[in-house]
Amino acid sequence: MIVGAALFGINGSVSKVVIGAGVSPAQLTFFRVLSTVIIAGAVLLVSDRSQFRPTRRQLFNLAALGIGGLAMIQWLYAVAISILPVGVALLIEYTAVVFVALAAWLIFNERVQPRLWFAIGAVLVGLAVVAQVWNSTLALLGVLAAFGAAITYAFYFIMGERVVAAMPPMAVAFWASVFASAFWGVFSAWWTLDPSTLAADVSLSGAFESIVVPVWLPLLFVVTLGAFAPFVLIFSALGHLSATAVGILASSEVLFAFIVAWAWLGETLSTLQVGGAALVLVGIVVAQTARTRPGDQTLVSTEESVVEAPPAVP
Repeated sequence: MIVGAALFGINGSVSKVVIGAGVSPAQLTFFRVLSTVIIAGAVLLVSDRSQFRPTRRQLFNLAALGIGGLAMIQWLYAVAISILPVGVALLIEYTAVVFVALAAWLIFNERVQPRLWFAIGAVLVGLAVVAQVWNSTLALLGVLAAFGAAITYAFYFIMGERVVAAMPPMAVAFWASVFASAFWGVFSAWWTLDPSTLAADVSLSGAFESIVVPVWLPLLFVVTLGAFAPFVLIFSALGHLSATAVGILASSEVLFAFIVAWAWLGETLSTLQVGGAALVLVGIVVAQTARTRPGDQTLVSTEESVVEAPPAVP
């Protein structure tokens, strides 16, 4: 699980290099979801071909998950990191955890622990400090894109949590990516990307500015080690840990993203902003444990009853 979070954390900085080389956020999103279709489809072809025959209702839910969730999350995140520091964009995106808990309470009438309100307060105060709202230098479009990613991530998790009750996570990843690929196949304008762009040389920037590689090399990392490999690792973790525990461990992606972006791209935060980021992370972890199901007696029983969740999305 920690390795998967680390790969997702590294992915943000690598994606920023690819976008800077001329691949648009929408095109990058298309390549990512298409690669998941190919790899997950190959796995299912060998392991469980019955998953290629979902019901009509499942297809409807998977379409909503793939387009309203997966397609939008990855695009909005790509837009956000093209404008904001990687760690800040990811920090805002992970506030999805709070939105999930609120939706569970307001829409699905699930009980929530009182500590949710502490979590919300911690996240809001922490984000205000990170963004330095009293003297903000963060681009509004980037902030809006990051919050958009948070909202769609919350939808992805809520919808996915229900879809995986009837389908294995690998099948969910495949079908959601099929619909996401179909959507971005139309709207990403991938056909306008000059093939020579992928063969052109690009500097890795920052601490590795002297290293020049063809664009297809970091793109290959993004679509394999930055996407599908972390999915597989998260699937493995869900076989041994509760969804809540996996969610908490997944939030370490934010820390990895900050560390990598600082060491690689030179994206730094002030001491006060680091404190704000820490407060947000505390809020995220607390919010992860705030949900309970109607009729559950303890949080422990909730965690034991939920054994699977949709794959995390960077």
